[in-house]
Amino acid sequence: MDDDEMEEVDNKKDFDIDYVVANDDEDIATVESKSFVHTQGWDSEMVVDYRINEDEFHKISLFDCDFFIRKPPDPDNNVYDFREMYVTPPDTDVYSIPKILAPMPTKYIRCAESDYGAYNVTEPPIDAPRDPLYKTEREIMKVYLTKHYKNRRLGDPEFVLDFEEIYVIDSKTKSITRAKVLVTAPGGRNRDRKTDLLVISDRGSSFKIIHASEKEDPSTVIEREEWDNSREEMERHLRKLRDFSISNWF
Repeated sequence: MDDDEMEEVDNKKDFDIDYVVANDDEDIATVESKSFVHTQGWDSEMVVDYRINEDEFHKISLFDCDFFIRKPPDPDNNVYDFREMYVTPPDTDVYSIPKILAPMPTKYIRCAESDYGAYNVTEPPIDAPRDPLYKTEREIMKVYLTKHYKNRRLGDPEFVLDFEEIYVIDSKTKSITRAKVLVTAPGGRNRDRKTDLLVISDRGSSFKIIHASEKEDPSTVIEREEWDNSREEMERHLRKLRDFSISNWF
């Protein structure tokens, strides 16, 4: 088999998965749902006039909404069909078409789910002294769906995540898009993906892939961010007191 044929086979393994009925757990048993509706291309935020069977969907709960993505039958429960998606206000059954801000996959893909959020801590009211001292709630603002490289299963010895293909669900805008990822790791497409390290910054909106050897200590990253923020705040203050724009920092 020559190099072109090898590349073609590799691409098929990556994007064109064979979903056949089999007893082997290495294959995905495909069952066409009678309730499937192809929603890609519909007007965003359009309310549909029917209810869905939520058991047939991945339900992704965020702070401002619930997101539903079609869930093909699979033992690992991590296969996503982006051709049918809905969004609702939290814990309601008023289904709308979400905003799709980038081209979505038209075939099944395996994804790992992670999230970006914060803890909201509130104090009890003064007139309710018997209430718990503090109430802590986690608010999920974004959810990331990262594709399995070559759609491999979790148990595969060659399993690794494909950080170049990340889909971002945003709670505030009720939208889904594909992340723009900057790759600085050497080796290009043929690099060893097991040495990839994903760096997410700017409140979960910037993505960069670096080599694992470039990993920094968390305290170093925090100190640098704090220094950059404090310097910018000082610059804003000093601009009011002088007639030039940037200070000469030593």
